[in-house]
Amino acid sequence: MRSIALAIAAVACLAAVARAGNFYQDTEMTWGGGRGKVVDGGRGLDLTLDRTSGSGFQSKSEYLFGKIDMQIKLVPGNSAGTVTTFYLSSQGSTHDEIDFEFLGNVTGEPYTLHTNVFTQGQGQREQQFRLWFDPTTAYHTYSIVWNPQHIIFAVDGTPIRDFKNHEARGVAFPKSQPMRLYASLWNADDWATQGGRVKADWSHAPFVASFRGFSADACVWSGGRQQCPVGTIETAAVGGRRGGRSWWSQQLSDMSYRRMRWVQRKFMIYNYCTDAKRFPQGVPAECHLR
Repeated sequence: MRSIALAIAAVACLAAVARAGNFYQDTEMTWGGGRGKVVDGGRGLDLTLDRTSGSGFQSKSEYLFGKIDMQIKLVPGNSAGTVTTFYLSSQGSTHDEIDFEFLGNVTGEPYTLHTNVFTQGQGQREQQFRLWFDPTTAYHTYSIVWNPQHIIFAVDGTPIRDFKNHEARGVAFPKSQPMRLYASLWNADDWATQGGRVKADWSHAPFVASFRGFSADACVWSGGRQQCPVGTIETAAVGGRRGGRSWWSQQLSDMSYRRMRWVQRKFMIYNYCTDAKRFPQGVPAECHLR
Protein backbone atom coordinates (compact mmCIF):
# COMPACT_ATOMS: atom_id res chain seq x y z
CA MET A 1 0.00 0.00 0.00
CA ARG A 2 2.81 2.40 0.86
CA SER A 3 4.41 1.85 -2.56
CA ILE A 4 1.12 2.73 -4.25
CA ALA A 5 0.82 5.90 -2.15
CA LEU A 6 4.37 6.91 -3.09
CA ALA A 7 3.63 6.25 -6.75
CA ILE A 8 0.58 8.50 -6.54
CA ALA A 9 2.68 11.29 -5.04
CA ALA A 10 5.31 10.91 -7.76
CA VAL A 11 2.74 11.03 -10.55
CA ALA A 12 1.16 14.10 -8.94
CA CYS A 13 4.46 15.96 -9.20
CA LEU A 14 4.72 15.12 -12.89
CA ALA A 15 1.08 15.97 -13.58
CA ALA A 16 1.48 19.45 -12.14
CA VAL A 17 3.72 20.33 -15.11
CA ALA A 18 1.01 20.61 -17.76
CA ARG A 19 1.11 22.26 -21.16
CA ALA A 20 -0.76 25.47 -20.47
CA GLY A 21 -3.24 26.70 -23.04
CA ASN A 22 -4.33 30.30 -23.44
CA PHE A 23 -7.83 31.06 -22.16
CA TYR A 24 -8.15 34.09 -24.46
CA GLN A 25 -7.50 31.91 -27.50
CA ASP A 26 -9.03 28.59 -26.48
CA THR A 27 -12.17 29.45 -24.48
CA GLU A 28 -15.06 31.90 -24.31
CA MET A 29 -17.33 33.02 -21.50
CA THR A 30 -20.86 31.68 -21.86
CA TRP A 31 -22.72 33.21 -18.93
CA GLY A 32 -22.29 35.19 -15.74
CA GLY A 33 -22.48 38.84 -16.76
CA GLY A 34 -18.78 39.56 -16.28
CA ARG A 35 -18.31 37.28 -13.26
CA GLY A 36 -15.82 35.15 -15.17
CA LYS A 37 -12.50 36.79 -16.01
CA VAL A 38 -9.37 35.72 -17.83
CA VAL A 39 -6.31 36.55 -15.73
CA ASP A 40 -2.51 36.41 -15.85
CA GLY A 41 -2.26 37.25 -19.53
CA GLY A 42 -4.49 34.37 -20.59
CA ARG A 43 -2.81 31.72 -18.45
CA GLY A 44 -5.70 31.56 -15.98
CA LEU A 45 -9.43 32.12 -15.62
CA ASP A 46 -11.41 32.88 -12.45
CA LEU A 47 -15.11 32.06 -12.11
CA THR A 48 -17.16 33.92 -9.51
CA LEU A 49 -20.45 33.18 -7.78
CA ASP A 50 -22.50 35.71 -5.83
CA ARG A 51 -26.10 35.79 -4.67
CA THR A 52 -27.24 36.97 -8.11
CA SER A 53 -25.44 34.60 -10.44
CA GLY A 54 -22.62 32.18 -11.05
CA SER A 55 -20.53 32.01 -14.21
CA GLY A 56 -19.18 29.63 -16.82
CA PHE A 57 -17.05 29.19 -19.92
CA GLN A 58 -16.64 26.73 -22.77
CA SER A 59 -13.95 25.70 -25.23
CA LYS A 60 -14.08 27.25 -28.66
CA SER A 61 -13.41 23.84 -30.22
CA GLU A 62 -15.41 20.64 -30.20
CA TYR A 63 -13.58 17.34 -29.74
CA LEU A 64 -14.17 13.77 -30.81
CA PHE A 65 -11.76 11.85 -28.56
CA GLY A 66 -8.77 13.29 -26.74
CA LYS A 67 -6.96 13.91 -23.48
CA ILE A 68 -8.24 17.00 -21.69
CA ASP A 69 -6.42 18.44 -18.65
CA MET A 70 -7.43 21.30 -16.39
CA GLN A 71 -5.74 22.61 -13.26
CA ILE A 72 -8.31 23.86 -10.75
CA LYS A 73 -8.13 25.50 -7.33
CA LEU A 74 -11.54 25.18 -5.69
CA VAL A 75 -13.52 27.65 -3.56
CA PRO A 76 -11.81 27.83 -0.14
CA GLY A 77 -13.38 28.05 3.30
CA ASN A 78 -17.13 27.66 3.61
CA SER A 79 -18.07 26.48 0.12
CA ALA A 80 -21.38 24.87 1.14
CA GLY A 81 -24.00 24.98 -1.60
CA THR A 82 -21.52 25.69 -4.38
CA VAL A 83 -20.74 23.38 -7.30
CA THR A 84 -17.68 23.75 -9.51
CA THR A 85 -17.79 21.78 -12.75
CA PHE A 86 -15.41 20.63 -15.48
CA TYR A 87 -16.97 18.41 -18.12
CA LEU A 88 -17.35 17.45 -21.76
CA SER A 89 -20.78 17.47 -23.39
CA SER A 90 -22.50 17.32 -26.74
CA GLN A 91 -25.89 18.88 -27.41
CA GLY A 92 -29.49 17.69 -27.59
CA SER A 93 -31.77 15.29 -25.76
CA THR A 94 -29.58 12.29 -26.67
CA HIS A 95 -26.34 14.01 -25.71
CA ASP A 96 -23.18 12.38 -24.39
CA GLU A 97 -21.41 13.81 -21.36
CA ILE A 98 -18.35 13.13 -19.17
CA ASP A 99 -18.50 14.92 -15.80
CA PHE A 100 -16.25 16.15 -13.04
CA GLU A 101 -18.29 18.05 -10.41
CA PHE A 102 -16.98 19.33 -7.09
CA LEU A 103 -19.61 19.71 -4.38
CA GLY A 104 -18.71 22.25 -1.70
CA ASN A 105 -18.98 21.83 2.04
CA VAL A 106 -18.82 23.76 5.28
CA THR A 107 -15.42 24.88 6.56
CA GLY A 108 -13.32 21.93 7.70
CA GLU A 109 -15.41 19.31 5.89
CA PRO A 110 -14.20 17.72 2.64
CA TYR A 111 -15.38 18.35 -0.88
CA THR A 112 -17.19 15.58 -2.73
CA LEU A 113 -15.84 14.78 -6.19
CA HIS A 114 -18.78 13.61 -8.30
CA THR A 115 -18.23 11.80 -11.64
CA ASN A 116 -20.78 10.67 -14.19
CA VAL A 117 -21.01 9.41 -17.77
CA PHE A 118 -23.99 10.08 -20.04
CA THR A 119 -24.56 8.10 -23.23
CA GLN A 120 -27.37 8.99 -25.63
CA GLY A 121 -28.99 11.17 -22.97
CA GLN A 122 -28.85 8.55 -20.21
CA GLY A 123 -26.75 9.14 -17.11
CA GLN A 124 -27.23 7.60 -13.66
CA ARG A 125 -23.64 6.32 -13.61
CA GLU A 126 -22.45 8.31 -10.62
CA GLN A 127 -19.33 7.54 -8.65
CA GLN A 128 -18.30 9.89 -5.84
CA PHE A 129 -15.02 10.32 -4.01
CA ARG A 130 -13.33 12.24 -1.24
CA LEU A 131 -10.00 13.69 -2.28
CA TRP A 132 -6.78 12.76 -0.49
CA PHE A 133 -5.64 16.41 -0.32
CA ASP A 134 -7.11 19.87 0.24
CA PRO A 135 -8.19 21.01 -3.25
CA THR A 136 -8.49 24.66 -2.19
CA THR A 137 -4.90 25.53 -1.25
CA ALA A 138 -3.18 24.77 -4.56
CA TYR A 139 -3.94 23.85 -8.15
CA HIS A 140 -4.49 20.18 -8.94
CA THR A 141 -4.79 18.57 -12.36
CA TYR A 142 -8.05 16.85 -13.35
CA SER A 143 -7.93 14.84 -16.57
CA ILE A 144 -10.27 13.05 -18.94
CA VAL A 145 -8.84 10.52 -21.37
CA TRP A 146 -11.52 9.69 -23.94
CA ASN A 147 -10.66 7.25 -26.68
CA PRO A 148 -12.62 4.64 -28.64
CA GLN A 149 -12.25 2.03 -25.87
CA HIS A 150 -12.01 3.90 -22.56
CA ILE A 151 -13.02 6.97 -20.60
CA ILE A 152 -10.44 7.40 -17.83
CA PHE A 153 -10.89 9.97 -15.07
CA ALA A 154 -7.64 10.99 -13.35
CA VAL A 155 -6.59 13.32 -10.53
CA ASP A 156 -2.98 14.53 -10.60
CA GLY A 157 -2.23 11.68 -12.97
CA THR A 158 -3.79 9.02 -10.74
CA PRO A 159 -6.72 7.20 -12.37
CA ILE A 160 -9.86 7.07 -10.24
CA ARG A 161 -12.36 5.63 -12.72
CA ASP A 162 -12.31 3.70 -16.02
CA PHE A 163 -15.54 3.48 -18.05
CA LYS A 164 -14.91 0.90 -20.76
CA ASN A 165 -16.49 0.42 -24.16
CA HIS A 166 -18.80 -2.58 -23.82
CA GLU A 167 -20.91 -1.89 -26.91
CA ALA A 168 -20.47 -5.50 -27.96
CA ARG A 169 -22.35 -6.42 -24.78
CA GLY A 170 -25.16 -3.90 -25.37
CA VAL A 171 -23.80 -0.98 -23.32
CA ALA A 172 -23.80 2.40 -25.10
CA PHE A 173 -20.48 4.29 -25.31
CA PRO A 174 -19.82 7.90 -26.39
CA LYS A 175 -18.07 7.65 -29.74
CA SER A 176 -19.91 9.61 -32.43
CA GLN A 177 -20.99 12.96 -30.95
CA PRO A 178 -18.38 15.73 -30.76
CA MET A 179 -18.20 17.30 -27.32
CA ARG A 180 -17.17 20.73 -26.11
CA LEU A 181 -15.44 21.42 -22.80
CA TYR A 182 -17.50 23.35 -20.23
CA ALA A 183 -16.71 24.69 -16.77
CA SER A 184 -18.88 26.57 -14.31
CA LEU A 185 -19.38 27.72 -10.73
CA TRP A 186 -22.98 27.89 -9.58
CA ASN A 187 -25.36 27.78 -6.64
CA ALA A 188 -26.85 24.34 -6.00
CA ASP A 189 -27.64 24.68 -2.31
CA ASP A 190 -30.97 22.91 -2.81
CA TRP A 191 -29.05 19.59 -3.10
CA ALA A 192 -25.25 19.91 -3.20
CA THR A 193 -24.26 19.90 0.48
CA GLN A 194 -25.62 17.22 2.82
CA GLY A 195 -28.63 16.72 0.58
CA GLY A 196 -29.52 20.41 0.61
CA ARG A 197 -29.70 20.68 4.38
CA VAL A 198 -26.78 23.14 4.42
CA LYS A 199 -27.29 26.29 2.37
CA ALA A 200 -24.79 28.73 0.91
CA ASP A 201 -23.62 31.37 3.38
CA TRP A 202 -23.71 34.51 1.26
CA SER A 203 -21.74 36.46 3.84
CA HIS A 204 -18.70 34.64 2.38
CA ALA A 205 -19.51 35.68 -1.20
CA PRO A 206 -18.18 36.23 -3.76
CA PHE A 207 -17.00 32.64 -4.11
CA VAL A 208 -14.12 32.11 -6.56
CA ALA A 209 -12.84 28.98 -8.34
CA SER A 210 -9.64 29.36 -10.35
CA PHE A 211 -8.63 27.51 -13.51
CA ARG A 212 -5.34 27.28 -15.38
CA GLY A 213 -3.29 24.80 -17.43
CA PHE A 214 -6.07 23.96 -19.91
CA SER A 215 -4.63 21.41 -22.32
CA ALA A 216 -6.50 19.62 -25.11
CA ASP A 217 -4.43 16.98 -26.87
CA ALA A 218 -7.44 15.97 -28.89
CA CYS A 219 -9.09 15.37 -32.24
CA VAL A 220 -10.92 18.58 -33.15
CA TRP A 221 -14.27 18.33 -34.94
CA SER A 222 -14.48 21.02 -37.60
CA GLY A 223 -16.31 21.29 -40.89
CA GLY A 224 -18.02 17.96 -40.36
CA ARG A 225 -14.83 15.96 -39.94
CA GLN A 226 -12.34 14.88 -37.33
CA GLN A 227 -8.87 16.45 -37.34
CA CYS A 228 -6.42 14.68 -35.03
CA PRO A 229 -2.96 15.88 -33.99
CA VAL A 230 -0.28 14.60 -36.37
CA GLY A 231 0.72 11.05 -35.49
CA THR A 232 -2.02 10.41 -32.91
CA ILE A 233 -3.47 7.30 -34.51
CA GLU A 234 -0.25 6.19 -36.22
CA THR A 235 1.83 6.27 -33.02
CA ALA A 236 -0.95 4.46 -31.18
CA ALA A 237 -0.61 1.63 -33.67
CA VAL A 238 3.17 1.29 -33.25
CA GLY A 239 3.44 1.73 -29.50
CA GLY A 240 3.18 5.43 -28.81
CA ARG A 241 5.33 8.51 -28.77
CA ARG A 242 8.14 9.55 -26.46
CA GLY A 243 8.39 6.01 -25.22
CA GLY A 244 4.73 5.71 -24.25
CA ARG A 245 1.42 5.09 -25.89
CA SER A 246 -0.76 7.75 -27.41
CA TRP A 247 -3.95 8.58 -25.54
CA TRP A 248 -5.77 7.12 -28.58
CA SER A 249 -4.94 3.60 -27.39
CA GLN A 250 -4.41 4.34 -23.70
CA GLN A 251 -5.63 1.82 -21.18
CA LEU A 252 -4.67 1.15 -17.59
CA SER A 253 -1.43 -0.69 -16.99
CA ASP A 254 -1.35 -3.21 -14.16
CA MET A 255 0.20 -0.59 -11.87
CA SER A 256 -2.32 2.08 -12.89
CA TYR A 257 -5.16 -0.35 -12.29
CA ARG A 258 -3.82 -1.11 -8.80
CA ARG A 259 -3.55 2.60 -8.05
CA MET A 260 -7.13 3.13 -9.22
CA ARG A 261 -8.42 0.28 -7.08
CA TRP A 262 -6.52 1.64 -4.08
CA VAL A 263 -8.17 5.05 -4.53
CA GLN A 264 -11.58 3.44 -4.93
CA ARG A 265 -11.18 1.36 -1.78
CA LYS A 266 -9.90 4.26 0.30
CA PHE A 267 -11.80 7.26 -1.03
CA MET A 268 -14.92 6.22 -2.97
CA ILE A 269 -18.08 7.10 -1.03
CA TYR A 270 -20.74 6.20 -3.61
CA ASN A 271 -20.86 3.74 -6.51
CA TYR A 272 -24.01 3.29 -8.58
CA CYS A 273 -22.93 -0.27 -9.29
CA THR A 274 -23.46 -1.24 -5.65
CA ASP A 275 -26.74 0.64 -5.11
CA ALA A 276 -29.25 -2.21 -5.18
CA LYS A 277 -32.00 -0.05 -3.67
CA ARG A 278 -31.74 2.40 -6.54
CA PHE A 279 -31.84 -0.38 -9.14
CA PRO A 280 -34.30 -2.99 -7.77
CA GLN A 281 -34.42 -4.72 -11.15
CA GLY A 282 -30.65 -5.05 -11.17
CA VAL A 283 -27.71 -2.67 -11.59
CA PRO A 284 -26.73 -1.57 -15.12
CA ALA A 285 -25.10 -4.19 -17.31
CA GLU A 286 -21.63 -2.60 -17.32
CA CYS A 287 -21.39 -3.15 -13.58
CA HIS A 288 -21.00 -6.89 -14.21
CA LEU A 289 -18.39 -6.49 -16.99
CA ARG A 290 -14.62 -6.12 -16.81
